[in-house]
Amino acid sequence: MRIRRKPWAKQELEDAKFYIDNPNTNKGIWKSTFTNNNPIHLEIGCGKGSFISKLATKHQEINYIAADMIEAMLGLSKRNIEMQYQNDKLQITNLWLIRMNAERILDTFSAADDIERIYINFCNPWPRGKHKKRRLTHTRQLENYKQFLNKEKGEIYFKTDNDELFEESIEYLKQANFLISKITYDLHNEMIFEDIRTEHEEMFSNQGIKIKALIAKINSF
Repeated sequence: MRIRRKPWAKQELEDAKFYIDNPNTNKGIWKSTFTNNNPIHLEIGCGKGSFISKLATKHQEINYIAADMIEAMLGLSKRNIEMQYQNDKLQITNLWLIRMNAERILDTFSAADDIERIYINFCNPWPRGKHKKRRLTHTRQLENYKQFLNKEKGEIYFKTDNDELFEESIEYLKQANFLISKITYDLHNEMIFEDIRTEHEEMFSNQGIKIKALIAKINSF
């Protein structure tokens, strides 16, 4: 998604107590970054933050990390997170917003971080052949995720409007030795997980486009 520069974003992010601009320093110590031992879930490409803010306020028993690499997007996400927590009369204690390039994700997470779930929502489909390796669901990326996902409980929740990306992601998951435990080609008529929607999801759904989704788990055998 292209987004205009937000002149205010840099300062607001620097002032936010739940934002980390250089998360590589937290590699291997994310558990101690939170003030409890709750499971950690990660959203890669959090966009404007509406999804993660609703999810995190609803599930205080889970620790969340929301990642994006675009400063303007992170600024919008920061504001939406603050608004959601304020509306729910909660303190932001179970969420960190971080600036991260997904292609260098192993600079930020290691096996010691023991992430239990990754959310990938409406990522860039990169339709051109030479760019497909940049997909967040590409086999190359999946192999990276396996380096820090919990070996027994680790799973990926994936949603998209793009048919080609979805079908090819299924193959990527098989190649990376993930097992697809749930799958649907019409999510809003067959809810396979909690109905918390992103901005893109609402837009595509209003256009009559069916949302594809799946849950994949690490095959530990």
